[in-house]
Amino acid sequence: MPAHTESQPLITVGICCYNAADTVERAIGSALAQTWPNLEVLVVDDASTDDSADRVAVLAERHANLRLIRHAANQGPGQARQTLLDNAAGAFVALFDDDDESAPERIAVQHGRIVAYERETGAELVACYASGERLYDNGYCKPVDAIGSRPQVPHGPAVADYVLFYGKRPGWFYGAGTPACALMARRSTLLAVGGFDGSLRRAEDLDLAVRLALAGAHFVGCPERLYRQHATQAPDKSPEMNLRAEQQIVDKHADYLRSVSRYGYARNWPRLRYHHFRREYGRFMVTLLGLLCRAPVKTLSHLLHTGPRRLRHERRISG
Repeated sequence: MPAHTESQPLITVGICCYNAADTVERAIGSALAQTWPNLEVLVVDDASTDDSADRVAVLAERHANLRLIRHAANQGPGQARQTLLDNAAGAFVALFDDDDESAPERIAVQHGRIVAYERETGAELVACYASGERLYDNGYCKPVDAIGSRPQVPHGPAVADYVLFYGKRPGWFYGAGTPACALMARRSTLLAVGGFDGSLRRAEDLDLAVRLALAGAHFVGCPERLYRQHATQAPDKSPEMNLRAEQQIVDKHADYLRSVSRYGYARNWPRLRYHHFRREYGRFMVTLLGLLCRAPVKTLSHLLHTGPRRLRHERRISG
């Protein structure tokens, strides 16, 4: 494996794998095809029950810059991502999902964006997100624009407001938020805020973004569409799991939310979304009325900004 150099440091592409036998080879192939010359690909298999790990092991025998780590027991995405971070040899870490594929220039473009932004601003904590697209089974392809890929670049605690309760600053571009599958950063940046929370089985990327934001990080993005995400369904993506994880994150950051008088709102908005997905319209209305009583202006603004867009999206993916 090539050594670190100042102009072309070693970069780790990290892929968490769980029961992805049909897709993980494609994801690894897109990682190995990166144009960046100084690269390692690190796969953490989270105790798959199919032959995912065996397929990765065969590839690792053929490629010296591909490593496989196997979890003895399933620990969830949060811990799998932290295992990646703990074992990454690169000065930078980029995260690819096991069912996605990235353009060959993704690593080079994101590295260039980080270094240029650091040079221009002097920022010490920079998280970079790629733009991409999400492909659904019915052929619908949704563009995914990266946070910070247009002026102005979101930064600091105000990004935590966006993640936790959709608090938005005028003029800032938030794009598609902070998905882990699009993230690249210096390893030292991620470690500075403690890395990923291994107790989280969903929304670990949201929690990381909140901690980065509260530490003053800048969230930059690349406008180029550098990855394709294949939308999939899994038990850990259920409305129940999403609700549990989002409320877990709210409770984790309760002190900050109470300091800005948004704890109750942040905890109940995910429940509103949950009742919508479950088609529990009576409970949806009860929860909505509670939010309107607590924060009428905020609730109406949030609903008007996100509701129609969400309904259009649901029609397209079901069409």
